Amino acid sequence: MRPKKPARKPAAKKAAPNGKTRKRPNKAMKLRSSAFALALAIPLAWAAANTAPHAFSAPNQYEGVVTRIVDGDTFYLDNVETRIRLWGLDAPERGQPGGNAAKRALREIAHGERLRCKEVDIDRYGRIVGQCFLSDGRDVAAMMIESGNGRDYVRYSGGYYSTR
Repeated sequence: MRPKKPARKPAAKKAAPNGKTRKRPNKAMKLRSSAFALALAIPLAWAAANTAPHAFSAPNQYEGVVTRIVDGDTFYLDNVETRIRLWGLDAPERGQPGGNAAKRALREIAHGERLRCKEVDIDRYGRIVGQCFLSDGRDVAAMMIESGNGRDYVRYSGGYYSTR
């Protein structure tokens, strides 16, 4: 025969800041309040996600003349304050072998040209990541890859430029 468990003590009362005593919440009360909080949080999070500017809408588009080339995959448009990084292109950075050549190639392709860029993302540096096209419809990243001054950044493009 098993020994009898001692009777459960009633929940201890806790002193509130105002000096009055209150009963500590039991597991059922905690569970109810957690479930209630979750029931409120899910629709609020869903609503916030679906009202964000990028959700279920066409991506932002930018059009302007290239005024400055930062490196082989980043530049500025005349009417956009934020730098734009070419989506799907992995070009050597400044200071790396081929970095100056990549910057020179992007300058030859795009500097002073009117581009139309479709925003794909915002990267961790706050740059607009976009797929950009010259006024005649040519894809700037594809031109950089074809010239040998960059390669398809498969991690982000999913092989978009490799299969062209």
